[in-house]
Amino acid sequence: MQIAPNTVASLAYVLTNTQGETLDQADVHHPFVYLHGAHNIIPGLENALTGKQKGDELDVTIPPEDAYGLKDEALQQQVPRSMFAGADEEHIVPGAQFHAQTNAGMQTIVITAVEGDTITIDGNHPLAGETLNFKVTVLDVRAATKDELSHGHAHGPGGHHHH
Repeated sequence: MQIAPNTVASLAYVLTNTQGETLDQADVHHPFVYLHGAHNIIPGLENALTGKQKGDELDVTIPPEDAYGLKDEALQQQVPRSMFAGADEEHIVPGAQFHAQTNAGMQTIVITAVEGDTITIDGNHPLAGETLNFKVTVLDVRAATKDELSHGHAHGPGGHHHH
């Protein structure tokens, strides 16, 4: 069976950046499973996987435009420390990540600098602006179930449990 819309693919992969650093990976024991055609993964990878089948191996280089987008300077801003009222002081450091409710829904923001009472935050995806290299092995491809199609994502072994 080929990877196509409404199929569920299981992948093993290693994701590296242009410096060769491993950013993420999945293996046969902990595969990455997704519903193809439901925008569950970045467009560049989804396009590269279309038509592939079990056992196929591929190396894919994805530019930022087909991954997590380019860095948006407007998402970087300076805010007063008071916006983090209630957060532990040791968490208000560069590199710390917070979840924030924004007009675009739940977003991860990263603190990039702390200068006195002024904190610089970045709402870009941590991989925005990055060219991504995937070394992928297709472990399995199957038809999606009715539940998966209605939920818009793949379910793990034994079904899916909403919390």
